[in-house]
Amino acid sequence: MKITFLGGGNMANALIGGLLKQGFAASDIQVVELNEENRERLSRTYGITCHAGPVASAWAADVIVLAVKPQQMKEAVAPLAPAMARQVVVSIAAGLRLDSLSRWLGGHRKIVRAMPNTPALIGAGITGLYALPEVTAAERGAAERVLQAVGSTVWVEDEARMDAVTAVSGSGPAYVFLFIEALQQAAAELGFSAEQARQLSIETVLGAARLAAGSDEPASVLRERVTSKGGTTAAALNVMAGRGVKEGIVAGIHAADARGRELGDLLGAD
Repeated sequence: MKITFLGGGNMANALIGGLLKQGFAASDIQVVELNEENRERLSRTYGITCHAGPVASAWAADVIVLAVKPQQMKEAVAPLAPAMARQVVVSIAAGLRLDSLSRWLGGHRKIVRAMPNTPALIGAGITGLYALPEVTAAERGAAERVLQAVGSTVWVEDEARMDAVTAVSGSGPAYVFLFIEALQQAAAELGFSAEQARQLSIETVLGAARLAAGSDEPASVLRERVTSKGGTTAAALNVMAGRGVKEGIVAGIHAADARGRELGDLLGAD
């Protein structure tokens, strides 16, 4: 499978590294990237071919991954539109709807929309995927292979759900970082050094996530097992409940979903 990346930023870098670890040949991967420093870094690190601008050999790939900022996408894909034929196009541009992208690609419909999150940078991401109806099962599989290079994948059958994917998992690392930040602050206020506060907070979150991942039971059941009636955990959770912590998180995710729909409207405007 020949793969071309339009854009060579952080997420493209993570995907390329993951693909090579999975056994893809460097000769099967190309990048079109305007930034000279990025081109040199990618070429030096991975031994792949990088181009400063559009070239026919790059567009002849089986899969083309669009890894430029959504605000720059319309201009970036303009040279690509005349070359569209059998290629599967995978967009990792947040918020950009596929009907808009198809229009900019001259009506090409073999397009998959992907929403990876930042843990993909260390191979621990999760990506939501949606494909237009014209994408075959084999072509969906090709797109999935690319994104599984940096973690697991989840398919949705309604593109509107991609805004929800963004709200839950795309933005989700920020919610977790906020929780770690709060744990560290509380630990520091209780007398721990900055290093101790960091270790206690991060390893607690990491261990709890692994425990949840390895259990078939709901998170609510796992929480209840840690919470003894009248104990320290109950005291903490009672205060959090009184301050609406859980409700605030849920409401925040709904706000992110709504904002995603708004941005989709703006990005798709001609």
